[in-house]
Amino acid sequence: MALIAVPALARDKDKEERRLESSGRVLKEVLDIPDDIPAGLLNKAECVAIFPSVLKFAIGIGGSYGRGVMTCRKGEHYTGPWSAPSMMALEGANIGLQLGGTATDFVLLVMNPRGADAILSSKVKLGGDASAAAGPKGRTAQADTDVTMRAEILTYSRARGLFAGVSLEGSTLRPNPSANQHVYGRDISAKNIIRGSKVAVPAAGRQLVSLLNQKSPKNLSDPKSLR
Repeated sequence: MALIAVPALARDKDKEERRLESSGRVLKEVLDIPDDIPAGLLNKAECVAIFPSVLKFAIGIGGSYGRGVMTCRKGEHYTGPWSAPSMMALEGANIGLQLGGTATDFVLLVMNPRGADAILSSKVKLGGDASAAAGPKGRTAQADTDVTMRAEILTYSRARGLFAGVSLEGSTLRPNPSANQHVYGRDISAKNIIRGSKVAVPAAGRQLVSLLNQKSPKNLSDPKSLR
């Protein structure tokens, strides 16, 4: 049994590491689009989640899911450099409605500490447990509109080369413990990965974290005491 288990564990680790690398590539490609996520919004985000190449595999409630990663700014008030990434899961019928039979990349911005803390602790329903909205795009887009000021999570999609804000209300976002165990080689929670100070960024996640530290090194949102 042990001889069977070792190759299986190695395959699972390799799969999750490829997902980490894909997430870094997707974010780089998205941020290189002329009409991309407004810099003002990225600079105010506490966390960024990326779900590369999500596929619709069934019809009905819970029939669609994505696997990806999330990284947040370190520090008590999410003001430090970007953290090691936690593996995440995005699930629900609304994802399937957006896919139309093609692979789709999703990028989510978590815009305040309340939303970040909720996601790191348990499963969060978008539009229910955490307010969510389709994110505005374009370098001249206003980052202080009512929808972006109220939403805890802003959501975007990219399919067939088209990048746009997308509604994922009704879908759920949660940590993926088994995937984290494959990546980090031990049982470790999403909260400890992201909020802890001693978890190193795995090699497969360095492009993602380095890119965010380059593109958005400082949190420019309002003081956390006022949020």
